[in-house]
Amino acid sequence: MSTIEATSRAGDALTPGELLEMLYYMRLQRAIEDRAIKLYYQGRIPGAYFTGWGHEAIAVGATYALGPADLLAPMHRDLAAYLMRGIPARRVFAQFLDREGGLTRGRDGNIHMGDPRLGILPFISHMAASVPVAAGMALACRQRGQARVVLTFFGDGATSTGAWHEGVNFAAVLRLPVVLVLENNQYAYSTPLDRQTAARALVDKAPGYGIPGVAVDGNDVLAVYAAARAAVARARDGGGPTLIECRTMRMRGHSEADHFAYVPRELLAAWAARDPIALFERRLREEGQLTAEADRAMQGRIAQEVEEALAWAEASPEPAPASVAEGVYAASDGR
Repeated sequence: MSTIEATSRAGDALTPGELLEMLYYMRLQRAIEDRAIKLYYQGRIPGAYFTGWGHEAIAVGATYALGPADLLAPMHRDLAAYLMRGIPARRVFAQFLDREGGLTRGRDGNIHMGDPRLGILPFISHMAASVPVAAGMALACRQRGQARVVLTFFGDGATSTGAWHEGVNFAAVLRLPVVLVLENNQYAYSTPLDRQTAARALVDKAPGYGIPGVAVDGNDVLAVYAAARAAVARARDGGGPTLIECRTMRMRGHSEADHFAYVPRELLAAWAARDPIALFERRLREEGQLTAEADRAMQGRIAQEVEEALAWAEASPEPAPASVAEGVYAASDGR
């Protein structure tokens, strides 16, 4: 499947309202992260802070292909995926600020969050570790007779780890309903791709596991959606996993503490000219889907939502020290 074919089919399959919804979530992720970056440099977000600048099309396109009962294992670049599956922006900000209203109630910070009730596996800091867990989730769904698909995200660096190999191999051997979304931003933390693998392309790893692989433009939300939609359908029909390599660029450091001087400035400039949000906005305007009025309304809605969400999070109390063990350990039956 080429990027051009994927884009064409995706555009035909989605309604104008769905296309605008995709743009809304891409913009919402960027707006939340823009606001959070300011909070971080003001010293109001403790610890590290990670963004998904440049990855918005991957998070939105892949997640949009899922059904309501499907499961998701995101990583730290996929804020829109959390939002799309039902986590409100106010709880995201509360999570960043280590407040009681956050998903972990102040016991863990940043994007280390999830909600099993919404089908979202909490983010595992060791990135490739989500792959064997996603495979286990898919096996559990099969054993329970549930026609659910599990989609997991990971980066290019994760493909060099043993956990990734074991998870992909396990899912492939058992033909589990897993969709493997590789966010290839070319530098992992700081190691360029040609220093971490001898593979000509990361998608070339797929045949070694006996599964199909497809490479798409990770800055084209419709190309990502088309590839993910086909992979989800294949998984649900019993065809097993698919590896989707989404080629993109991380436009900020691994975290905000990372100066990322190791990335050539001309490379960043080339990718900045292909910003995924700007590309999608241009397409929707050219096709008459994004009118000036609709654009203003969406921008105003997002700005209001972000400020209201932040105000709610700031009003949320800090967790009481006496509650430190609550929700950390499994309930005991006394044995």
